[in-house]
Amino acid sequence: MKRRKFVRNTAAAGAGLSLLGLYGCKQGKKENEGKTETETVMTEPFFKLSLAQWSVHRMIWNGELDPYAFASKAAEWGFAGLEYVSQLYDKELREANYSAEAMAAFVERSNAEAEKYGLENVLIMIDGQGDLATSDKAERKKAVENHHKWVDAAKAMKCHAIRVNLSGSTEPDTWIANSVDGLSQLASYAREKGINILVENHGGLSSNGAMLARVMSEVNMDNCGTLPDFGNFCIRRNDPADYSKGCAEMYDIYKGVKELMPYAKAVSAKSHNFDQAGNETEINYTQMLQIVKDAGYTGYIGVEYEGDTLGEKEGIMATKDLLLKSASELS
Repeated sequence: MKRRKFVRNTAAAGAGLSLLGLYGCKQGKKENEGKTETETVMTEPFFKLSLAQWSVHRMIWNGELDPYAFASKAAEWGFAGLEYVSQLYDKELREANYSAEAMAAFVERSNAEAEKYGLENVLIMIDGQGDLATSDKAERKKAVENHHKWVDAAKAMKCHAIRVNLSGSTEPDTWIANSVDGLSQLASYAREKGINILVENHGGLSSNGAMLARVMSEVNMDNCGTLPDFGNFCIRRNDPADYSKGCAEMYDIYKGVKELMPYAKAVSAKSHNFDQAGNETEINYTQMLQIVKDAGYTGYIGVEYEGDTLGEKEGIMATKDLLLKSASELS
């Protein structure tokens, strides 16, 4: 009987590249000779690995890491792609009132670092630029326009997408209608730039997989899709100002990812805590990756460690290792 044993390939980190291949040994017995022959083959996971910059937000906020050193760390840790977070550059950009010159400087420095380490700019996660699903039509239009500069930046950085949020009303029909309008406006602008607009399940009704899938269906634009996050399916919290007080209304995480995958153009592997075997304590990664694989997805999966029981580097590497281990267990 043949078996395949996988171990992580770590040779890439020293070269500053991410070689995501996993090595496995096939062992089989030649019956006519009565001995075992070992054949070494190389297989790969069905996805590429990117690093979400939010995974190092504490290092950045504490002054331990310059946000422009993101590419250096991602290369050191064996990633191939970069997922930027707009709010981690807010201090310098807000002080400059998001001027064209300030945005151009952000793009130039980010591109130079990515090129230096041979990494791919994948997407930019946008926060704090207004509510694309607000019921105030004028504010919704302003939010759309606020995102234009980030679409332009993504194009200049050769990203394929920006990630946006949909907050808005807690009344389903109102939220859906407003979301469809805001996304349609923004995706129309982004289409001319060759950029995708991706919505993450990120709290509120956006964490209801069926509702967000309905929004995608009604927008019905090739460059408007989803970024399913393994762990962001809390619709309503006990205390919105204190996440430690838990979730009052939770959507089924596996059902939600399955509903969002038909529209997915990126995927986020959220993690918080790990047991002694290296498994995430609340998310079955093998089950999640099977859903992602069954949907035919072969793009980047972004590591997004958000826990506080490990240091950020340790949490990132634990998440990466778990992704690769889980990929080896898929059917």
